[in-house]
Amino acid sequence: MKVITVAAAIILNEQQQLLVVRKQNTSCFMQVGGKLEPNEPPEATMLREIQEEIGCQASIEQFVGRFETATANEPDHQLVSYIYHVTLDHAPKIDAEIAEMKWVGLEDKTTPLAPLTREIVMPWVKQFLTESTMS
Repeated sequence: MKVITVAAAIILNEQQQLLVVRKQNTSCFMQVGGKLEPNEPPEATMLREIQEEIGCQASIEQFVGRFETATANEPDHQLVSYIYHVTLDHAPKIDAEIAEMKWVGLEDKTTPLAPLTREIVMPWVKQFLTESTMS
């Protein structure tokens, strides 16, 4: 099985909605992020992709972890993702290969979301927000 390794960002707004993007010619929305270049550390990939895809500089708040899921658009591939929770320096805008961008609620059932977003990111954000409101 082929493996695709990516770095991806968890970006939240004040309403605790999650920023997701849809690349051109794909149906699923997913985290901002992308494939690692050779010898590029995941955090560098993610910061570069944020700049390319939504035109922002980002600050890493936390490394969430390394996860393995199915891919959204490539059948017969395994996705390995390095996930970071980040904050942006200003409001995002669509750039590069992005066709659409939207903020989704954590209980969203209508937006077609990538497996990584649905299985890993949303549960983490719910847990993270619960913990951060408890502290």
